[in-house]
Amino acid sequence: MNLQNNLRTATGWEIIENSFDPEQLVTTGSNFMIGNGYMGYRGTFEEWGAKEFVACVVTDTWDQAEGSRWSELCNVPNGLFTQLFVDGRMVSAFDGQISNYFRALDMYQGLNQRKMTWQHAKGGSVVLEVEKFASHANHHLLVMNYCFKAQEKGNYRLVTGIDGAVWSINGEHFQSYKSLQEHDLIGLELHTSELNTEIAVVEGIALSGVKPESSKIRKEDKCLLRELEFKLEAGDEITLQKVVSITHSNEMENPIKTAFAEVEEGLKLGYENLKEDHQDHWKRFWERSDIQILGNLEAQVLARFNIYQAYIATPTHDNLPIGARGLSCQVYQGAAFWDQETFNLPMYNYTHPEIAKNLVTYRHDTLPGAKRKAKRLGYYGAFYAWTSGKTGDELFPDYFFSDVLTGRRIRNHFNCWQIHISPDVVYGIWSYYEATLNWDFMLQYGAEVIFEVAQFLVSRVHFKKDKNQFELIRLLGPDEYHENVDNNAYTNYLTKYAMEKACWVFETMKKDDQERLSAILEAMGINETALANWKEIAELIYLPQPDSETKVIEQFDGYFKLEDISPAELRKRLIDPGEYWGWPNGIAVNTQVLKQADVIQLLALLDGFTNDVLTANYDYYEPRTEHGSSLSPSVHALVACKANHHGEAYRYFMESSTIDLYNASKKVMSGGSFLGGIHTAAAGGVWLIIVKGFAGFEVTDNGVKFNPALPQSWDGLEFKLLVKQCLLHISIAKNSITVTSDDDNGQNITVTLPNQTQALRPGESLKG
Repeated sequence: MNLQNNLRTATGWEIIENSFDPEQLVTTGSNFMIGNGYMGYRGTFEEWGAKEFVACVVTDTWDQAEGSRWSELCNVPNGLFTQLFVDGRMVSAFDGQISNYFRALDMYQGLNQRKMTWQHAKGGSVVLEVEKFASHANHHLLVMNYCFKAQEKGNYRLVTGIDGAVWSINGEHFQSYKSLQEHDLIGLELHTSELNTEIAVVEGIALSGVKPESSKIRKEDKCLLRELEFKLEAGDEITLQKVVSITHSNEMENPIKTAFAEVEEGLKLGYENLKEDHQDHWKRFWERSDIQILGNLEAQVLARFNIYQAYIATPTHDNLPIGARGLSCQVYQGAAFWDQETFNLPMYNYTHPEIAKNLVTYRHDTLPGAKRKAKRLGYYGAFYAWTSGKTGDELFPDYFFSDVLTGRRIRNHFNCWQIHISPDVVYGIWSYYEATLNWDFMLQYGAEVIFEVAQFLVSRVHFKKDKNQFELIRLLGPDEYHENVDNNAYTNYLTKYAMEKACWVFETMKKDDQERLSAILEAMGINETALANWKEIAELIYLPQPDSETKVIEQFDGYFKLEDISPAELRKRLIDPGEYWGWPNGIAVNTQVLKQADVIQLLALLDGFTNDVLTANYDYYEPRTEHGSSLSPSVHALVACKANHHGEAYRYFMESSTIDLYNASKKVMSGGSFLGGIHTAAAGGVWLIIVKGFAGFEVTDNGVKFNPALPQSWDGLEFKLLVKQCLLHISIAKNSITVTSDDDNGQNITVTLPNQTQALRPGESLKG
């Protein structure tokens, strides 16, 4: 079944599935998931278990499974587990006749809904209706309303409770399971294998309708279950409401006590009150975050779907990272990559700066881990982890992929040669400051991080005396197929960027905040002479320039000498489709074929490149890019907008926005590794394409600038931005744009549109 053709929407706020496809379990489990940044609960059915990829992944629970190579977030027992039996036969989408099937994700309210009529060939029929959500009012709570109506007289059995037989990608995480019961509440208390983290899952229920004939609680292996028996007549209806609390000792002292208390309180409040509080939160979120696309319902749903998925993957309750697969599964360990700063952070910078502050403060919290990594590898300063969890220590293993032809492990250097992660962190901090003007944050957190990154770069550059320039050797750029290269353009340019920001912050603090500057330098063990080193590197770092004739920037030293072949032709050389293409001996290593945007990534992040350079580099690198990463399409869309390749921009918008919803990628394995789940960077990238690409939004020294190019199939575009402490309302039509400064703004802001610039007072509009 084509997944795209099976999805519908009624209002532009939901995705609806009208027929069940068992071949899409992995994809739909991700697409229909609910979450709140503390937990991600896959959009699976209540009767399913580990083999159907049921998961409730909880942040800040990093632990190493026995025999595993790395730490990852825990998938905790499923407190919403519920199975219904009619005359001994389980109600299941895999067995029996299903009619009136409906599954929906209501993105406006954060609700997962399911309805269906089930009938078995040997007798028995029931109408089932389920609604559930991960509460945004209390991030510990999962809440469900499970209602079934008998269509025929019969014996009905409800088995519901906590399923502890979880799906875990890399092995068992729990060394102990303890079953607990307090009055009518049940719970599992677990301890992890490596760090002995205590995790509590507590469940309580409320029943209405026909009273059960019998009720008992039984322990079954790792499960703690209730068993309720009913004798029902046709038309009888039962409603089961469940409240589940999930807590852990990394957040609190007594997780099991808290969980029992929260479930008891949740049951007293009742399902509708819990739902109302949850809905109020989502309403406030969308008030600031919604992007309205006029004239194209498909694009409208895609935009909201990606914003929704990005948001539920973001731990808004604490300074914790956004995982590369969010909380949709354990892939990539729930850890931060450079994706966080370059793809996910921008949306929050300009819509919810309080969330953005959590994300950039996380990099300060993990500064000790970055310094430990630098020291371990023979450097100093802050070398940020390629894969960063709670402490900032490197989580990425030396061996990630396996050679499918030989079974041997492949040594990749993602964790030691991909040094651009540190200047990327500076990029994120500066972009937050540029958006919010929060100088207090810079003084308290940002400056120290930027200075430590500058010190790391001092220890990492090499000075070529014969050329009077600094170079960076033995690198791995964003294109991960080519390792051990010198002077990767992206890395060198971002190094200059980071050094310039370090110098600016240093000099500004020296002028205005000398006491804080002195305190930071003393804590770092350096003095003001460090500034001279930073300035020298910023001035003398080698930057590969556009060729005088072709205008193309060489990706790294010697790149143009590699074999020039298209990805399609190169693919024919594969012996096995699961081969890894990259270093040391993959098919792409000695060719110009790259995994994902690299020079194009540079052009997307930094301004100052002329139109002819943008166009020439897009035209050169785009056909040589294999797009083996979900990061690549959104970056190409952004640069296509800058280069006035509007058709190309929209093609890549559709590719980026449908990676998950339409299962457009279909890449769940690479080099023998499972890579499923929601692509959170692609989700954040969709916001970037619309706002920075199609709307042409840029921040200037004194305000903002817009240069829109609305896609042909769109009639209009409306959204809000919070920039430099001013809320702006943006409305774009086919041939016009209107920017309005909110009435409540406390200051003027300069807005530049094509052919005009004006300082807008609160309540004023500028139309172009």
